[in-house]
Amino acid sequence: MKWRSLEEARPGSDSRSLHEIFAERKELIAKYVPPETQAIHAQAVAELKGRHLAANILPRGAKAPDFQLQDHDGQTVSSSDLLAKGRLVLCFIRGRWCPFCVGQMEAMNLLLPQIVQAGATLVAISPQTVKQSFFMHDQHKLRFPLLSDAGNKVARQFGLTYRVPGAQESVYRRAFVNLPLANGDESWELPIPATYILDRDSTVLYAGANEDYTERPEPADIVQTLARQFN
Repeated sequence: MKWRSLEEARPGSDSRSLHEIFAERKELIAKYVPPETQAIHAQAVAELKGRHLAANILPRGAKAPDFQLQDHDGQTVSSSDLLAKGRLVLCFIRGRWCPFCVGQMEAMNLLLPQIVQAGATLVAISPQTVKQSFFMHDQHKLRFPLLSDAGNKVARQFGLTYRVPGAQESVYRRAFVNLPLANGDESWELPIPATYILDRDSTVLYAGANEDYTERPEPADIVQTLARQFN
């Protein structure tokens, strides 16, 4: 269970904007995914937007919770150790099975040197198991840690979690998106995708989330935000 890069031989080499990459993936989905399946995904997003989840996430100016999570190598990583190095960029993603998460991670990977130059560390957090994070990190040649948030405990503290609707769960099961296997539990719970920038004292400097998993902030905009406002 994985999403192959559009350029599998050279992972992370696509220098187009994330908007362009996602537009291409949406075109492929529109072409190959049955309309009734697309409608179920669209309805799931509409229901989440109706609940205004993105409007109620941990906001700018709040203090982010401390956390300790295992990375893709099974090593414990703490937020306090990360913040001791400087500001922290957190990307909450759904998992390696999601083509839009893969696209975002490869795009962030490409701009990692600029993030580091701006005085920040980048990590991604998902509910997938350490084993799945290892596979994703290895397959896509990522150069930053993937942290496994078992049970979405950290994502819940950021106000990001929801239960996959029944109709969408059925679609995922038919498509072999086995969340119980990927996440190591039977909850069928995911985070809405979100990107945060934390100051060294854990204050939220930037918070962006979207109930629509096919929309993510441009990595270049995150770099510009780091450089423009917080240097």
